[in-house]
Amino acid sequence: MNTDLIGLIAGVLTSFAMMPQLIKVIRTRNADDISILTLIVLLSGLSLWVWYGIMKEDWQIILSNAFAVLVNLSLLAFCIISRK
Repeated sequence: MNTDLIGLIAGVLTSFAMMPQLIKVIRTRNADDISILTLIVLLSGLSLWVWYGIMKEDWQIILSNAFAVLVNLSLLAFCIISRK
C-alpha cells in the first residue's frame, strides 16, 4: 500500500475521531463528562503536529491536524460555555 494513502487514511480517521463527541455535546448541551485538561493536552499535541507539518511542508499533516484542532477547539468552547 502506498505510504501517502496510509497517511491520508490515518489523517482522516484521527481528524474525525472527536466528531461523534462534539455532535453529542451539541445535541445534549451537556459536556460535564468531558475532561478539559485532556482537551488542552490533545490540542497542544495537535498544534505541534500542525507546526511540524508546516516545517516539513507536508500538507497531509497540516490539513488533517488543523481540522482536528478546529474540532477540539469547538469541543473545548462548548465545554467551557456549558459549565458557566
